[in-house]
Formats: sequence, structure tokens, C-alpha cells
Amino acid sequence: MIGPDNLRYTKLTLRDGSGAIPALGFGTLIPDRIATKNATKAALEAGFRALDTAERYRTEKEVGDAMQEVFNAGNIKREDVFVITKLWNTNHRPERVRPAFEASLKRLQLDYVDLYLIHTPFAFQPGEVQDPRDANGNVIYDKEVSLLDTWRALEELVDGGKCKAIGLSDVGLEKTQEIFEAATIKPAVVHVESHPYLPEWDLLEYCQKNGIVMQAFAALGHSGQPNLLADPVITAIANRVGKTPAQVVLAWGIQRGTALLTTTKTPSRIYENYDVSTLPEDAMREINEGIKSRMRFNAVVETGVPGFIPRGK
Repeated sequence: MIGPDNLRYTKLTLRDGSGAIPALGFGTLIPDRIATKNATKAALEAGFRALDTAERYRTEKEVGDAMQEVFNAGNIKREDVFVITKLWNTNHRPERVRPAFEASLKRLQLDYVDLYLIHTPFAFQPGEVQDPRDANGNVIYDKEVSLLDTWRALEELVDGGKCKAIGLSDVGLEKTQEIFEAATIKPAVVHVESHPYLPEWDLLEYCQKNGIVMQAFAALGHSGQPNLLADPVITAIANRVGKTPAQVVLAWGIQRGTALLTTTKTPSRIYENYDVSTLPEDAMREINEGIKSRMRFNAVVETGVPGFIPRGK
């Protein structure tokens, strides 16, 4: 049983001896580069020990700069921080995977990453333009490569030692099963949108049955409507237990067995999001059974284009 004072320190064991991932992680999808660096440093100083970035976010260099400053200060070591980055859609062809990975390592200024994810199961036209579009503005997909082809190339990265674990992002249950059943090195993590409005119970059950960690992004919902943090079930629990709505939702995510990410550039919010503690069982039941709204805020699983990222070249 996780006690009220150590929920924030929860770690979930990864398969195949690749270590453990901190349940409470910090996401770096922050448009402003200076804000990204400052928020990443603040997150590490607040206690976060999992950082999530991606080639597509264009924040790897800033995350790397922030880590190096913190490491050089001597209070936090590289091995204490679990670093995640992702392969973008334009690099799905096997011959493009290793160069993309090595470029990410260079921007992050690291010798290895703890987890490398295929950002989406969709392959885009290969090239340097991250968001390839035709004359009508439609995404140009690459039909010459399968998700399994790309997965095989990621398996080779693990064999090389610079990539400790691999996984999938923005997938549903069907794609997860497809890769899990065919893989030589099984997915360690499945990274998907999930929160009380999108609990993904079937996917979570499959992951737990097969030793996969499910990691939730948009764990607090999104800034649009409906506002998860204003849900009456969440606010009533927050008032009762003396926590903020965000702290309640994050605790719910960890206690149900997922890892999760939270993103903010505001230092006070960073500290608030790290200060989680265990909810009573009746509060867990109220969230699981009392919240009926269902909403997906990011349509990436249908298109391959993460909806929270501004369009660009």
C-alpha cells in the first residue's frame, strides 16, 4: 500500500530489466524555448525525476541544457533522471531511425536515453519537413513502411545500448496488441492521452496484464472545454481532502497504476503538481464511477498529427 507521504516517489518497473519509470513525470511541450529550459530546471529542483520530450516538440536542446546545468550543480545525477524522447513520423523508415535517434541524443547532450517512443503509429513522407502537406493542405503519408518495420529498427537501438527501453505513443488497443505479439523486444511503455474523462480502462487492463506501463499525457485534461479540473466530482473531493483539483486528478492516475505527465511553465504550479498524496478509497470510487463525461482532447490517434503542437515546417 502506498502511503500518503510517498505517492510522489512511486516507480513502475519496466519489463526486460530496463529499470523503473517514475510515475510522476514532467512534459516539456512548451512553445517558448527559454520557458522550456527554466521550467525543466524548476521541475528537477521540485523533485520530478522523469522528463518527456520529443524530436517534434523542438525542445530537446533546451531540456538538455537544463539537465546539464542541474547535473553540473552536483545535487542531481544523470542516473537519477529518467529521460524520454520520441521518433517523429517523418523518420519511420528503418534507415532513418538510427540517425534520428543519434540526433536526439546530441541535442539532449546525453550518452543514452531511458525510453524511446514511436511518437505516433503513422508514417509521414520522409524528409526534413516535419509536417509535409500537399497542395490542398492534406498530410502526405508514407505507405512504404509499416509500424512493425519501424519497431524492428527500434529493437536494434536497444541492442546497441544507448536506448534502455522502447515503446509506443498515441496508439489504441489494436496497434498495441499488434506490436506486442510480433515484437522480439516488447513495448515497455504505451504513452497515450488519459484522464478521468478518457480513462482507457481496456488499454490499461491489457497493459497491466502484459507487463507494459501505461503513461498518460494530458493527465489534467486540456485548457479547453469541458474543464476536467472544474468537474464537480473532482472539486468536491479536493475540498474534502484539502488538495487542489489538479493534485486529486494526478493522485488518481498514479493510484490506478499509470505513470503520467504534467506540463506547466509556472513554478508554483510545478511544485503544486509534485505535491501529491494518496486519495482515500471512497474518492477513487467516486472518480471511477461518478464521472460519466467522456472526451478526447487530442485527435492524434486518428490523424498522426498531435493536436497540441502548432503546425509548422
